[in-house]
Amino acid sequence: MLNPREALEVLDRDFLETRGKILEIAAVLDRIDRAPAHHHLHPDPRVGQIRQALEALCEPGPGRSETIQLIFSFEYDQNWRDHLKLRQPAQSPGKK
Repeated sequence: MLNPREALEVLDRDFLETRGKILEIAAVLDRIDRAPAHHHLHPDPRVGQIRQALEALCEPGPGRSETIQLIFSFEYDQNWRDHLKLRQPAQSPGKK
């Protein structure tokens, strides 16, 4: 865990960049909300993911990065190559 001095150093180093990223997210959400009304009839699940991730950011303590990565991740599908119509990798000589 960071001591208060280390936390202050991180904040000093990253504050402006973080502020810019938050403003960028706000601008994207504003553009979505200003889009023609038909998008409200069939909400895109990605907007829900963004909102869920923003809520996760407000939770105290470490682990937010992992939580947010999981929000945007798909569950593992062992047939993912078939769904993406990718060929199976060639087997190395001597492996079966």
